[in-house]
Amino acid sequence: MLEVLSKKLFERLLEEARKRDMSVEKLIAESLLKVLNISLDPSDKVELHLKLCEKYLREAEDFLSRKDYVQASEKGWGAATQIVKALAAKEGRELRSHGELHKEVIRIVKETGDDEIRLLWQSAIALHQNFYENWLPLEMVEKNIGDIKKLVEKLKKLL
Repeated sequence: MLEVLSKKLFERLLEEARKRDMSVEKLIAESLLKVLNISLDPSDKVELHLKLCEKYLREAEDFLSRKDYVQASEKGWGAATQIVKALAAKEGRELRSHGELHKEVIRIVKETGDDEIRLLWQSAIALHQNFYENWLPLEMVEKNIGDIKKLVEKLKKLL
């Protein structure tokens, strides 16, 4: 869908999405729903976040295969955030900041008693930082994306 946008328009949307700490896809979806006065029920929101999670995981793998570790890192982070947002959406809540994401992960850890979730989330945080700093070695990016896959599988079971 985004392929039909001009480069200039896409860059404007990307800038706006970054300001709101969300993906361009989510910005477009939310904007359309608002303009059309359509509200989503929690199951629709869960599905949206889950589809974005799966898309970002595929893109992370693709970027890894092309040796673009910075973009692979950001897509890994995106996948992790979307699965956490899916769990919050299941309960009718929306997460809008990094702090809310971190608190949600702690809530999930407490609810499940599974501290590995917190450790896997730390890999996502490192990937997000790597998008800006580009300091992680290839092996760490690959392993951290593996951690994200494990996190996604664990959290999918809670949906």
